[in-house]
Amino acid sequence: MTIPADLKYTKEHEWVRIEGDTATFGISDHAQEALGDIVFVELPEIGRELAPGDAFAVVESVKAVSDVYAPVGGEIIEVNEALEGEPEKINTDSYGAGWIVRVKINGGSGELLDAEAYATFLKE
Repeated sequence: MTIPADLKYTKEHEWVRIEGDTATFGISDHAQEALGDIVFVELPEIGRELAPGDAFAVVESVKAVSDVYAPVGGEIIEVNEALEGEPEKINTDSYGAGWIVRVKINGGSGELLDAEAYATFLKE
């Protein structure tokens, strides 16, 4: 399982890539493996304000329905509309084409782990 070093992670298995004042969110490779084949993603509305820890999307797999939580606060500026027709992108490329939303950061963050700390957390 790959854990990219340039991302931060939550204990709920979301990832965040911060570039300037923009953050991209998705779910980790570990999360998509645990969920199994993803069949539907409920995306949020653009313009919605998120606080760290807010549920902002729903991922449905053959095994379960799971909320996805915001690692940092901000306003949703883009959603990955490709997931509406191809939710399996999360399974095949969770850190790339499987991203879920982009936000303009305007709030704090929850507890974020670097790649090494996330790898340790997964082993616990």
